[in-house]
Amino acid sequence: MAGSLAYFLPAAKLAWDATGQVVTIASPTPSPSSDTNNASPSPSAAARTPGSFTVLLLGSDDDSKFSSDHVLTQSMILVRVIPSTKQVVILSIPRDLYVPFWVGGSGKIDGAYSYGQAGGAIATVQQDFGVHIDEYIWIGLLGLIKLIDAIGGIDVVTSSPVVDDLYPQDVFSADPYGYERVAVLAGPQHLDGVHAMQYVRSRHNDLQSDIGRSKRQQQVLLAIRKKAKQVSSADVPAIATALGGEIKTSIGLDRVAQLIPLAATFDNPDSITTLVMEPPMFHGGGPDGSLTPNWSAILYLVRQYFP
Repeated sequence: MAGSLAYFLPAAKLAWDATGQVVTIASPTPSPSSDTNNASPSPSAAARTPGSFTVLLLGSDDDSKFSSDHVLTQSMILVRVIPSTKQVVILSIPRDLYVPFWVGGSGKIDGAYSYGQAGGAIATVQQDFGVHIDEYIWIGLLGLIKLIDAIGGIDVVTSSPVVDDLYPQDVFSADPYGYERVAVLAGPQHLDGVHAMQYVRSRHNDLQSDIGRSKRQQQVLLAIRKKAKQVSSADVPAIATALGGEIKTSIGLDRVAQLIPLAATFDNPDSITTLVMEPPMFHGGGPDGSLTPNWSAILYLVRQYFP
């Protein structure tokens, strides 16, 4: 759920102060599994508009069960921003999608970061989906919790309640392999960081499985965006202290300075398009429980909104 920082959160400055990184991104090449001969629409006028940019949002389980250099990305979201038309496109990529890795071999796309850090994840998405990524933001478990708490929590209307008896007890716990029972009830809710994390991370008892989880993640992303509009540049130091280096990003300070005034201009909810991949874009039964992509259907969707 690095998504909040990807568009318009002044606190992106914090990430640069704490972990600012320059990532070498390979030029995208067609995936060997992608059927480039299939007819697909040309990119829309919005996608081709000069000044637009794309950010890859990466969210990881980074608790003590994992080596800090080999975490998986539980959430992978592309955000396309078109400033001239005040439009935003959000596309969630299923974590279990079976794809070719840029570094070689194939596997679930959530492993691309583990094998190549941010550069590897970016290059894999560029290669397989034929998009150009300008920036990235990565956030871990505590990063999301601290971020939401730092902005005073978020307000959501939960259409699908979460009741999970097997929620990982790996945050603020001495046993990262334990489980606990969590519940986020239906209806209007004000969520602090811990409960927002439970809402977006739970995988059990949702009839739509990871598709439902992707929709919940996008809902929280938009709720963070709405709350972040109340954040000013004066709040940045306090938020930076709260986050304490829990975020990694390629966004530089000069870019942040451009995004802060841009934030206030995106005030029409109808200008935000949210997309979640669903069947027939993939089907189950892939290696190790993965999802087998239908590249023709996936690329047909992607090329409508991303160059």
